Amino acid sequence: MLARMDDLTRRPKADPTEIFRQRDGIYAPELFAAAIVALDFFSWLDKSPADLPTICQSFGFAERPVDSMLTLFCAMGYIEKRNATFHLAEISREFLVRGSPWFVGPYFTHFADRPIYQGLLETLHTDKPGGWAGTKTRKPWAEAMEDDKFAEEFTATMDSRGVDVGPVLAASLDLKSHRHLIDIGGGSGIYACCIAAAHPHLKATVFEKPPVDRVTRKCIAKRGFSERVGVAPGDMFRDAFPADGDVHLWSNALHDWDADTAKRLLEKSFAALPAGGLVVVHDKHLNRDKTGPLRIAAHSVFLMAGTEGRFYSISEIAEFLAAAGFVDVHYREVILDYSVITARKP
Repeated sequence: MLARMDDLTRRPKADPTEIFRQRDGIYAPELFAAAIVALDFFSWLDKSPADLPTICQSFGFAERPVDSMLTLFCAMGYIEKRNATFHLAEISREFLVRGSPWFVGPYFTHFADRPIYQGLLETLHTDKPGGWAGTKTRKPWAEAMEDDKFAEEFTATMDSRGVDVGPVLAASLDLKSHRHLIDIGGGSGIYACCIAAAHPHLKATVFEKPPVDRVTRKCIAKRGFSERVGVAPGDMFRDAFPADGDVHLWSNALHDWDADTAKRLLEKSFAALPAGGLVVVHDKHLNRDKTGPLRIAAHSVFLMAGTEGRFYSISEIAEFLAAAGFVDVHYREVILDYSVITARKP
């Protein structure tokens, strides 16, 4: 059952953070096992400390998935990043290097036949996302969203999390001087509805690609927000954003795409917003040097495997925004490992 209007400004009594983490980090152990067993990565790094490009070249891997892998292992404490070079940590030298009397590799060999393990190895080599959540077809997430049934199921998945995150996001934003929010790739519209509930003067529009836009309309109507939250169908890559918005919300959207694409999307927001317009990037963000936190690094492996993107660091998003022309970049934590980065068009 969808949360309705009265529910979107309330908070539950209990904290569901650990419940969501049960799902978000499930691919991290598979990647760790693949690094030990199939790649013998830690033995290699012990002999050859290296930077990201060297690691990619030596193993024949793509940069995006290796970036996620290295962030995960830094966050786990198994490797250390010194400037741009990655070195083995002492615990790894004792337990993860073949030939050590305490080598634990055989403990992880049973992972080798698991579909996720094999899919992660393929993604490391090809940079192509596998099927969402380990489906056998390896159909990319964006392509899978063109199927009505998958679009409805996936939108419901994200909506169930948004009910917890959305009210806190809405309360964290100062939108008194703004009038129209465009929620780009907004799925069920849960965030647009939460923001509309917390800011009664504000109009909102969810910009969403068909067939998801049909699901969006149904969800907004069930919540009782149809008069305040509209839906504009369109493709964020090909179509113009609604012209009268003075706030652009990117919630859980940029992490689905590679860095160059994320930059282009923020440039498109800059071009569409009026002077004084606000951009809001609501997502999970890695720390500035991309060594953690572990819970976000583990979730990023899930994204790396199922989409064309990953989680970005605070500094990466700040750089993307500045390159697009935005100023006054600010960061603050929200809830459930989420944070908000805002910036203004001068």
